Amino acid sequence: MSALEGLRVLDLSRLLPGGFCSLLLSDFGADVVKVEDAGMGDYVRWSPPYYEGAEQGANSALFLALNRGKRSIRIDLKTDEGRDVLLRLARDADVLLESFRPGVLDRLGVGYDRLREVNPRLVYCAITGYGQDGPYRDRSGHDMNYLGLIGLLGLTGDRGGPPVQSAGQIADIGGGALMAAFGILAALRERDRSGEGQLVDVSMADGSLSWLAMVAARYLADGVVPQRGDPELAGSLVCYRP
Repeated sequence: MSALEGLRVLDLSRLLPGGFCSLLLSDFGADVVKVEDAGMGDYVRWSPPYYEGAEQGANSALFLALNRGKRSIRIDLKTDEGRDVLLRLARDADVLLESFRPGVLDRLGVGYDRLREVNPRLVYCAITGYGQDGPYRDRSGHDMNYLGLIGLLGLTGDRGGPPVQSAGQIADIGGGALMAAFGILAALRERDRSGEGQLVDVSMADGSLSWLAMVAARYLADGVVPQRGDPELAGSLVCYRP
């Protein structure tokens, strides 16, 4: 028996962070129902190919890689009928995952407060760029924007050279998907004790900032302001250079 068998997850997210998070839950046995809109569905279905000659279609390689083992349903949340379907699904769900901008589901009438009315045990996880509150809450962004804002992008690369973007999405996966998965499991553990669900607020920028714990420790303890190429793991140690 898998560790998360019997857990039902509704995944309303799009693209990589939410998809990777629910993939982890699915791999450990959770029943993940991917909820897509009635139009084009998840944008990653139509992701452009990364190499010449690759075919592009409604089920791209990226979509298939992120959504193995999941079931799928299409719902138009802009209609009363669609919202009713989501509320019915939420009654029997353990987790709902979404990645809309803050307030989108509230405006549609199926935000956390409404879903909590139909299922007080629901763990609701929202993955956004900058969290549910704060001055940047309504800004859009991508992996590079979050890494640039927190300083990680500026520290990566050779001294005197340009910033170097990682080939893997640190903010999307590390700051978003992994933090969301951890937050969901922590909320489920708390539900075991209290019987109540809760809102898990995941900011990809905040989650990525925690990856600079070693750099921050040096700054807070000794006042060292690092520059690109200075941190031991970003250039100054010869034995840690490619």
